[in-house]
Amino acid sequence: MADNEILVGKKPLMSYVLAVITQLSEGGGEVVIKARGRTISTAVDIAQIVKNKFAKDAKVGQVKIGTDELDAKEGGKINVSTIEIPMSK
Repeated sequence: MADNEILVGKKPLMSYVLAVITQLSEGGGEVVIKARGRTISTAVDIAQIVKNKFAKDAKVGQVKIGTDELDAKEGGKINVSTIEIPMSK
């Protein structure tokens, strides 16, 4: 994982918002929010909160969507949706 990537998991929403704002101000001005499965909606919320409330000059770049194939616990394979939301100042 690169330094400018934020991988969304189970932490509170605002901790990710703070991480994105910190990266935008310190880390060269670009950050990529990445999420899989059920956390995709949280990633979208993070991007919108950052853009509308904290960094009004932030821009959302080309959003990438895709599918990862993972091994299921019961055996076999499952498909999980993914999203990458790049943001810059």
